[in-house]
Amino acid sequence: MRPRKRSSKSQGELFRSSLEQIIDMGHALVKLADRIEWSFFDERFSASYAETGRPGIPTRLMVGLHLLKHMYDLSDEGVCDRWVHDPYFQYFCGETFFQHRLPMDRSSMTNWRARIGPDALASLVQESLATAHRTGALRANDMKQITVDTTVQPKAVTFPTDAKLMSRAREKLVGLAKEWGVSLRQSYVRVGKAAQIKQGRYRHAKQHKRARREMRKIKTFLGRVIRDIQRKIAGNQALEDVFRRPLWLAERVMTQQRRDPLPKVYSLHAPEVECIGKGKAHKPYEFGCKVTVATTNARSPGGQFVTHIDALHGNPHDGHTLKAAVAASEAWSGVTVEKVYVDKGCRGHGMDRFMVWMSGQKAPTSTIRKRLKRRSAIEPVIGHLKSDGRLDRNFLQGKDGDRINAILTGAGHNFRLILAWLAHLCAWILELARMFFPLFGMEKPLQAVA
Repeated sequence: MRPRKRSSKSQGELFRSSLEQIIDMGHALVKLADRIEWSFFDERFSASYAETGRPGIPTRLMVGLHLLKHMYDLSDEGVCDRWVHDPYFQYFCGETFFQHRLPMDRSSMTNWRARIGPDALASLVQESLATAHRTGALRANDMKQITVDTTVQPKAVTFPTDAKLMSRAREKLVGLAKEWGVSLRQSYVRVGKAAQIKQGRYRHAKQHKRARREMRKIKTFLGRVIRDIQRKIAGNQALEDVFRRPLWLAERVMTQQRRDPLPKVYSLHAPEVECIGKGKAHKPYEFGCKVTVATTNARSPGGQFVTHIDALHGNPHDGHTLKAAVAASEAWSGVTVEKVYVDKGCRGHGMDRFMVWMSGQKAPTSTIRKRLKRRSAIEPVIGHLKSDGRLDRNFLQGKDGDRINAILTGAGHNFRLILAWLAHLCAWILELARMFFPLFGMEKPLQAVA
């Protein structure tokens, strides 16, 4: 059921003070909360709620928690814990009075993200651009010239090796068999762990013949467990449904080869993970998915804003992602893109050559040459998305989780810039007041109003 609308802030209580009387109303987070169009999210997410049933959690509370999470680089647990003792967080999420406990469970954030979906959550980036425009941090002309680049969003997985994957697959099958009462001839817990340890030591010592011998043992142990489970569950439809996916993953891990045409499995709990070669000396391979990022080319008054961000699976060529990124940037910002600046990885983009300019290309005018030099400014933005945001390590599940994490990271980056813009604007107005108040014979400076 759709969330109920909250009562007006003017309604008071006898023995409680409102948050407006407790906090500093000139705080940048308060200014940002007053400038966001929260009703836009109610209209955008209304289709995700049923007409009957228990009333849902207020949309402003859920949206505010996700924005605060990605603005301050917090986990779900971290933002919920901080919300309880931070009155500014509560005001940002629409509370009128200070609350001593969170009015929901932490798992509600996970369920809400899954129900809304990545396509609808793109409205958070749209609202961030609209808010930046309303506050003067972003101009419409700034979004006509964009820079597009790609990066890798690593998944929260360990570095995959064949021995590790096979041992883990055997452990999962043994644990699942124990949970469902399937008795196995042997679990290979002790000898399997010893073989994995030896294989790693032999490989490190470059004793490849001994390492291959231990590898054959690990593979044999996994194959025996798979065949034993298949014999025990044959004819039992309920158990076959339970073991179907774990057995498929285990067989895939045991039989996949280096040049196998099928997608390789690099993680059992996240089979969608892909191996992406970056060619970097310190990090030749990254395990996750590719993310395309579009930013303003020139620096806006409030900084360099993200106009589009999305996660892509299948490790597509950079040039093949450009057309969709430009179209999505126009749809999210509402501004027609006139020029796009890319690096050399976007060859073969199939777009108008007078619209797309590539680094190293001979530019006909000095203006285009200056904007081509500005193309590399997207690299620090990607660095901030990873270091200050949550793009460096994704903990959300599935392909939709990859897209949701990327989109929310872009929204968090934009709102972080707006927050800094409002803080600097308030400081600038206060400094002007302090500079000019002696001229008017005032003893104290005026309160800064952004």
